[in-house]
Amino acid sequence: MNHPPIYLASNSPRRRELLKQIHVPFEPLLFRGPGRDDHDINEDVRPGEDAIAYVRRVARAKAEGGINRVRWRALPPRLLLAADTTLELEGEIIGKPSHGEHAISILRELSGRTHQVLTAVVVTDGERFGERLSTSQVRFRRLSEDEIRQYVATGEAADKAGAYGIQGRAALFIEEIRGSYTGIMGLPLFETAALLQEFGYPL
Repeated sequence: MNHPPIYLASNSPRRRELLKQIHVPFEPLLFRGPGRDDHDINEDVRPGEDAIAYVRRVARAKAEGGINRVRWRALPPRLLLAADTTLELEGEIIGKPSHGEHAISILRELSGRTHQVLTAVVVTDGERFGERLSTSQVRFRRLSEDEIRQYVATGEAADKAGAYGIQGRAALFIEEIRGSYTGIMGLPLFETAALLQEFGYPL
């Protein structure tokens, strides 16, 4: 089956890999960088905002920002997909590390504990918006300081929510997961497929 391309409002290489896995062709709508570098996508946590409200708001903002870019560039209309992933540890929202020492600090917090990974997915045709939320639990074994520093030195922690990628070397840190492996990677494929089908996309 020849699938029509969609727009992907994300810079994430993991989301690209996952769409390729289910044979959904896409055209990336590149942002300048992290959301805080784009005036219409604010990734700062608002006062009193919990992790679910936060991840849903940011995913929706990415979708709306993507639609705006389609219109500004006079691109042909297509379905657009956006997503956002964040971590929650005992009520604290944990995003991407801003530098190496920040990544080390995050991994120290996660060591020996269970955290939640939340990924919100939004699909839109420019008029209607559909959204799904994936929530998973991940338990880390206790990590030594040397393990944490060696991992961060590989560069793998950069630009990843929670300062780790489950699909990489950090898999060695994980005792147990409950939920969606692809959701922890950044794009839950079950929810993504359900949303695309809601919009009549052939899978």
